[in-house]
Amino acid sequence: MDAAWDDPDPGSTGTGTRTRTAVASPPAEDDGPAPAITLGADLPPEPASDDPDPASADVTDVPVATLGATVATTVGVRLVPTGKIYWCDADGGDYHTGDLVVVDADRSTRLATVAAPPERRAIGERSGRTVLRRANDADRAAQRREQGHAADVLRAAKDRARALGVAAKVFRIEYTQPPGVNGRGGKLNLYYTSDERVDLRDLLRDVATSTGARVELRQVGARDEAKMIGGIGSCGQELCCTTWLPDFVPVSIKMAKDQGLVLNPTKVSGQCGRLKCCLVYEQATYAEMRKGLPKLGKRVITATGEGRVVEVDVLRQRVRVAFGPGESQVLPAAEVKAMFPAHPPGGARAHAEAETETEAEAETETEAEAEAETETETETETETETETDPDPS
Repeated sequence: MDAAWDDPDPGSTGTGTRTRTAVASPPAEDDGPAPAITLGADLPPEPASDDPDPASADVTDVPVATLGATVATTVGVRLVPTGKIYWCDADGGDYHTGDLVVVDADRSTRLATVAAPPERRAIGERSGRTVLRRANDADRAAQRREQGHAADVLRAAKDRARALGVAAKVFRIEYTQPPGVNGRGGKLNLYYTSDERVDLRDLLRDVATSTGARVELRQVGARDEAKMIGGIGSCGQELCCTTWLPDFVPVSIKMAKDQGLVLNPTKVSGQCGRLKCCLVYEQATYAEMRKGLPKLGKRVITATGEGRVVEVDVLRQRVRVAFGPGESQVLPAAEVKAMFPAHPPGGARAHAEAETETEAEAETETEAEAEAETETETETETETETETDPDPS
């Protein structure tokens, strides 16, 4: 036994002995869930799952396959309003979409418009273009003078082409190197359209003599002409190719037929005189919704009796079935059954009728495909240059 067990309590004044204090029993075991832990008010909250780490936020968007490549802060600029986007070195600057900036090219500086804000991108090799700074009032004044010179040259080139009687339409002059203070010199591109191959050497010589500049001829298609000039479409909005459409895709008259449009040239043609590019936008939807619908002229079976499909409403999934002269009915597509499926059951008569109908449909589709190939527009820009200069700067 401990000798101090019976010693007097230091805090007591009596002479009595110290007694053993009862020990509290441990709490009973609880199998329930642990209580929720609440952080104190002075502790930061947990970050969101989509909140990137600030230390590596610039690298998280870089694909894993390109982590070994050179990563730089680049900004997308357009040298012309509807032109290609070039990625240039931002040089540490903070730019916003729509800003007018000065770009350092190989032989001169150019004004460009920011089309994409700065971002970290993996690049194979460093570009030769660098965004130097934002444009100031002097730069804007120089741009206005350059546009004025371009308008004068365009007017003179049109007059000269008319005088020479060439079968070409000159519609744009674009300076790639600015002219001097007297309006002469520099380098320019002359854009024209023509349905045939023409000899423009006389026009090229006259324009170069009058301007003192190096001139390059560039022949483009009707769609590229509309893209550069711009305009208002039949929908009342600015042309898609001028505002946001990056590339042209083939368009056929079959798309207008699939969508049930009136095959009127004034209705399905755009400002360029070709089929509207917007016919492509909903073609995939129509093709998907048309699956399972009977084709025009198909013999079908309905609750009323046998008939022939004379109209198909793809969006509402309805068909109009004609049962006789002047007698037709609009029915949901689910209530109409093809008389001859794609793979008809056995039977000589069924096979013969199915083959006859299949041959008729094949002839119709062949004619439609032939017309579609005739109407298909695959505009690609062809260039006829006096000098080879792939760099637009």
